[in-house]
Amino acid sequence: MSNAPVYEIDPAAFWADPYPDLKRMRAEAPVCFVPQLGATLMTRRDDIFRNEKKTSVFSSYQPDGLMTVLMGENMMRRDGDGHMSERRAIFPTVSPRTVKDVWRARFEAATEQVLDDLAPRGACDLVADYAMPVSAEALKAITGLDNMDWREMDRVSQGMIDGCANYAGDAEVEARCHDCTASIDRHIDAQLAAPPEHSLIATQQAAGLGEDRIRANVKLAISGGQNEPRDAIAGCAWALLSHPEQLAMIRRGEAPWLAAFEEYARWISPIGMSPRRIAEEAEVDGIAYAEDDRVFLMFGSGNRDEAVFARPDAFDITQDAGPSIAFGAGPHFCAGAWASRCLIAEVAVPMLFDRLANLRLNPARPARFGGWAFRGPLEVAVTWG
Repeated sequence: MSNAPVYEIDPAAFWADPYPDLKRMRAEAPVCFVPQLGATLMTRRDDIFRNEKKTSVFSSYQPDGLMTVLMGENMMRRDGDGHMSERRAIFPTVSPRTVKDVWRARFEAATEQVLDDLAPRGACDLVADYAMPVSAEALKAITGLDNMDWREMDRVSQGMIDGCANYAGDAEVEARCHDCTASIDRHIDAQLAAPPEHSLIATQQAAGLGEDRIRANVKLAISGGQNEPRDAIAGCAWALLSHPEQLAMIRRGEAPWLAAFEEYARWISPIGMSPRRIAEEAEVDGIAYAEDDRVFLMFGSGNRDEAVFARPDAFDITQDAGPSIAFGAGPHFCAGAWASRCLIAEVAVPMLFDRLANLRLNPARPARFGGWAFRGPLEVAVTWG
């Protein structure tokens, strides 16, 4: 382990609300070892931004890491040329041009159908009833797994997310994750012979990637392409409903919907952490690391750094969210960022507010949030009409 100061946490409290602990870490021990997580946490934005690029020390290659063991070695767990070659292979699927010319229309059609089903009801949970199917239908299209039901897409994504955050070694969580990856493999098997055009399966095949790489990268896309957009759609809507003066600014054309999404992703980062392995013994910023130490880059903490953001603990679409590291900061910057911005800021959130008149939070069922490695709303109850 590193020689960083030790900081103890209550895992249950940290899952419920990590921000008080993260604030103390930034102030008292910005790089600290947390025994309950078995990792050294880096919590200040500029430290994360700088060190994420030092892949010779803070390596994404983690052959014994939870993601690799449970999902296969995907491009997120590779550095250098290996990572870049696979990133280039998937780029035709997630490029700004493909998002604009191909996926946006698919996103709009699927969202319209979800809203058609919801509109007569007058009340729903935005997480389960809106954001979940909207995100899943988008992901089905992008991956090429249009043979999977949207409910199964959400289930397998959540199962893998839980598995990758299972640092306590819960056997039930691990077994559920294996069941989810097996389901994905069965659905991939059925698509390999004739994958949908532009899909992640098709572009990887065209680039000559082997089947093991294709499977691992599709699982990566599902693990990061369902829960995070789902949580950001519901969470961004909740934030705007909780701050009606900011929603009014957008409606008056004084701020774009994108500003609300970017600020929400800074304020409550759907991806709160990214793990790294120390590739070689090193001393960085006065902290000595041993080879194979585990380091967590705490994006959710960096995005509330008091030294960087004017009002770090507030949702405020007027402040500069430009320094946010919600999508990462280095060579592993999220490849799906353009698709996420389109789905959330151009389609799902504006269409929700345009379609459901007088949309409002249900005061009898306050929104609930959870998670620290991945964080988002568990329920956002609303009514309309």
